[in-house]
Amino acid sequence: MKLIASLTSPYARKVRVALVEKKIEYDLIEESPWAAGTTVPTYNPLGKVPVFVLDDGTTLFDSRVIVEYLDTVSPVSRLIPEPNRQRIVVKRWESLADGICDAAVAIVLENKRAARQQSKDWLERQRSKVDLGLKELANELGEKTWCNGEAYSLADIATGCALGYLDLRHAAIDWRAAYPNLVNLAERLAKRPSFVETAPPAGA
Repeated sequence: MKLIASLTSPYARKVRVALVEKKIEYDLIEESPWAAGTTVPTYNPLGKVPVFVLDDGTTLFDSRVIVEYLDTVSPVSRLIPEPNRQRIVVKRWESLADGICDAAVAIVLENKRAARQQSKDWLERQRSKVDLGLKELANELGEKTWCNGEAYSLADIATGCALGYLDLRHAAIDWRAAYPNLVNLAERLAKRPSFVETAPPAGA
């Protein structure tokens, strides 16, 4: 099995963290969908990473689909609870964290356009999504140790990857000053081998 991914993608990092937690061996193929001559569209017609390629050649794309698949093929470290109510809670966390990433990535891409082509309204809209998303994450976490209560889960992975991406690409967003409970969560996650192993390269 192999994973086609960018080392700076928060979605790819979520999958990579899950692979480490599930103790699943795979080959990592580093590739950016934005690079000239990229082969990503041959694996995913949407031209996005990550893409997980199974041994029979089947390709899985969208990080949420990949992680759900990984959680079913190995009994090690279940990341998504089986009871429906708990499962939906965890998937809601994932959706919220991924939505923050969506907005944060959109800002990065917009800022790469020529200044005269950039939309201030669009940037403000995306920034609002990030700010409101962070507020919701903090409110939902409250005083809990982990996002879904007392057990580490996909909710924590998705949240940690979103916060890590903000640190990587949006240093001006000082979420630490506003949300100390998210800081505590991020610090716990930073000590896990899966997060240490998947940290974006320095200077990326």
